[in-house]
Amino acid sequence: MESQRQVKGHVLVTGSSGFIGCHVVLALLEAGYDVVSVASMKSSVSDKENQMPESLRRVQQMTGKSVHFMKVDLLDMGALIEVFKKYEIGCVVHLAALKAAAESFKVPLIYYRINVGGTINLLKAMKEANVKRIVYCSSYTVYGDPEYLPVDERHKAGSGCTNPYGRSKYMGEEILKDLCNTQEDWRCVSLRCFTVAGAHPKGTIGENTGETPTTLMSFLPLVAKGDRPELKVFGMDYKTKDGTVERDFVHVIDVADAHVAAVRRVTQKSREKYEAFNVGSGRAFTILECLHTFEKVSGRKIPYSVGEKRPGDFATFRGDVSLAEKCLGWKPKKTLEEMCADTWKWICDNPKGYLS
Repeated sequence: MESQRQVKGHVLVTGSSGFIGCHVVLALLEAGYDVVSVASMKSSVSDKENQMPESLRRVQQMTGKSVHFMKVDLLDMGALIEVFKKYEIGCVVHLAALKAAAESFKVPLIYYRINVGGTINLLKAMKEANVKRIVYCSSYTVYGDPEYLPVDERHKAGSGCTNPYGRSKYMGEEILKDLCNTQEDWRCVSLRCFTVAGAHPKGTIGENTGETPTTLMSFLPLVAKGDRPELKVFGMDYKTKDGTVERDFVHVIDVADAHVAAVRRVTQKSREKYEAFNVGSGRAFTILECLHTFEKVSGRKIPYSVGEKRPGDFATFRGDVSLAEKCLGWKPKKTLEEMCADTWKWICDNPKGYLS
């Protein structure tokens, strides 16, 4: 395939067992790439043979292709170097990170240590192995409270970040930008992913939240099932269509496809040294819109109560994703209803997540 000729060797995916990670591995395999997957396993469910994360075992089953997996913590420099010694790596997709914005206020040093320190270790290992192509999974939170809507890539980033998580992702971008601009032949594509939701339509892989859901889309099915009594809505006096926070939700399948497109982009010749692209749906949905859509697809009533606003929350966010379409040949295809329906199927088919 054309994709295989563009990358000499394997594509290394960090954080491969996670929600986005396993979908990215699946998409890369389906696109014809050879993939090496690494993850710390700290928040993963192992398969029955304790050989790899259950999410990747399912990806292997879905594709009929082998998944090369190594248990590696990015803070373990020695283990990282061994990955590059064992496999010929042509490009890296860097997904491994802590990602809960609210949690980052409680343990900011841990977020900086893992998200920034882990990225530096990875880049050092890449440099030692002479691997100079990387796709970085960043976040829309680098923009902070937007100055205008829809937010495009020209919007200033960094100075307006409203939580340590967003700042840690911005620091990663700046490190990569400096590296690409000062070191010969380095290339990076950063994908500023918006609020990721959904699951694989077959219900085989999805977000393994367990007992501690951290996102709206991981909490809604628990209330719909009756595992939680209600949804807590944090504030209802924002200047939005129904008073609740408004966000740009994007399906995980679309996000995975964007990463494949970014790998193609970064491994082509005569490209910009560093580029950043928005990856969202280009639409903003309120909390109540998501709630009512989930009620529709599940056929269940979802009760909610209103609580105090959370620190760092702002009213609305919607991205402009036209640059990704122009440069990557990518655009979102999935609807909010599909995000909710696929999440519901995943939860119904896997009531205990990957322990089901």
